[in-house]
Amino acid sequence: MRIVGYIEHPSLKITVFQMDNKISIKFETGMYEQTYKFRTMEELKTLEEIKKLVNGNFVNNVLQEFQKMHQFKNDALVEFLPKEQEDEFEEII
Repeated sequence: MRIVGYIEHPSLKITVFQMDNKISIKFETGMYEQTYKFRTMEELKTLEEIKKLVNGNFVNNVLQEFQKMHQFKNDALVEFLPKEQEDEFEEII
């Protein structure tokens, strides 16, 4: 697998890889990453063509998926971690 290049974005690291007849586009932010794989085709071989594919709509969907991933992680942690017990104090009148 070799790195074909990078796509600039203000909040994401976007790396394009190529291996055999597949192109992988990896999006990274914080503790999360998503990878999308495509077969190489006549219209999708160069970095410039891949940049056209990774347009605003595609990136917006990726960002929404990162938000879902973050929520899934937080929900799992809340379920996994022990509940904090409330301190019990004597009632003072």
